[in-house]
Amino acid sequence: MSQFISVFDMLKIGVGPSSSHTLGPWRAAQAWIQLLKKANTLEKVSSISVQLYGSLSLTGKGHATDLAVLLGLSGTDPERIPIDTISTIISAIETTKTLQFNGEKSIEFSRKQIVFNKNFLPFHANGMTFIACNEKGEKLSSETYYSIGGGFVIQEEAKVTSANEINKQNFPYPINRASELETYCTTNNCSISDIVLRNESILREKTEIDTELHRIWDTMLECMYIGCHTKGTLPGGLKVKRRAYETHKKLIKGTIYNDKESWIKAIRSTEVKFREILKWVSCFALSVNEVNAALGRVVTAPTNGSAGVIPAVIMYYMVIENHHADFKDIKKFLLTAGEIGSIFKKNATISAAMGGCQAEIGVSSAMAAGALTELLGGTPAQCLTAAEIAMEHHLGLTCDPIGGLVQVPCIERNAMGAIKAINAAELALETNPKESLVSLDEVIDTMWETAKDMNRNYKETSEGGLAVTVGLADC
Repeated sequence: MSQFISVFDMLKIGVGPSSSHTLGPWRAAQAWIQLLKKANTLEKVSSISVQLYGSLSLTGKGHATDLAVLLGLSGTDPERIPIDTISTIISAIETTKTLQFNGEKSIEFSRKQIVFNKNFLPFHANGMTFIACNEKGEKLSSETYYSIGGGFVIQEEAKVTSANEINKQNFPYPINRASELETYCTTNNCSISDIVLRNESILREKTEIDTELHRIWDTMLECMYIGCHTKGTLPGGLKVKRRAYETHKKLIKGTIYNDKESWIKAIRSTEVKFREILKWVSCFALSVNEVNAALGRVVTAPTNGSAGVIPAVIMYYMVIENHHADFKDIKKFLLTAGEIGSIFKKNATISAAMGGCQAEIGVSSAMAAGALTELLGGTPAQCLTAAEIAMEHHLGLTCDPIGGLVQVPCIERNAMGAIKAINAAELALETNPKESLVSLDEVIDTMWETAKDMNRNYKETSEGGLAVTVGLADC
């Protein structure tokens, strides 16, 4: 039986700028606290230290990994925390040199107790160890976790079983490879989203599925609205200017909308020329990732660094292709995209620290391309062809963030990934999948082999590519 990865695993709500370097460590801190509580050890803890390894160390400061650890240890949740309280919590820790451990106990704590260790642990590039001691300095707990991309976290002692976990649920359509998904669709004469919904319905009531998908879409929409209406520069030291605001202002010709509902209604009723289509898609993608870079709330799709591709392509469909599109269309898109992303995760990686940016922007573009193709009337085979085309033209894409920040070239790459997804969908709709020389499974296998061959410097370390050529120190 194949491992089941839910659409809600692939599309998670959290805080930027990185799913692997921010959301993952945050979740790991939460998981460690639960272990301490289960062992009745939390009350005995007098001191804490954290070791960040490999990519978490090399780009951790730019990715706010240390801040995420502090927020996780403070007992906050990335999905629910009010964004405007983050700076207050961090400032209080730094000013008082005290951590409110899980919001239950005051512990003396300095940022120096988060150690950036450039050594790589064997299992994964994103490793971290949490250590707790009692008043006598005796070690109470030492647990290592790995942030394996997209906000997924596994514990050291469980890594073998977790990485290859077989889900025991009796899912009607166990899927590991794209070919299996296509066979189910052909046999049942249904779409990819239909198959995914039937699997999801084993875990959740359909009303809950709709509620959670609504919440995901609303978060994406809110993110785009905020990004399009916020000007200034991004934090971190590179002084990157927000561009979505000015682009959006020109596109709407200076009109001001005070809420996202009137905003989306207005832009969906606008006649758009070809050049403006490119600008709108880019604007939507940039807006999301500028919010992400500013530690805003986004949806991993499949990661934070690639969070702008899917919302931008959904908006393309709603603004350009189908002015009457509604939640049913968004639901189909998200279900299809989530399943395609899960196949990449099962057979390759969605972690830039393991596979370069092909694992983030490449996968998000493939997810969006396949989902858009379904909404445009493509067959399941054409949807998978679209995903293959999108990834094929991201193969080998490196992850080389300047200054260790998820800004340059990361933000622009979302715009390019969205446009490639749209192009891939159009190509697939004019393609007979039986005549394609490359299948989605083959391109996923190729991506994984490319990832293994890629020099480590180009895997989210800021030790190669633009990060070195531009010559800026870690910010």
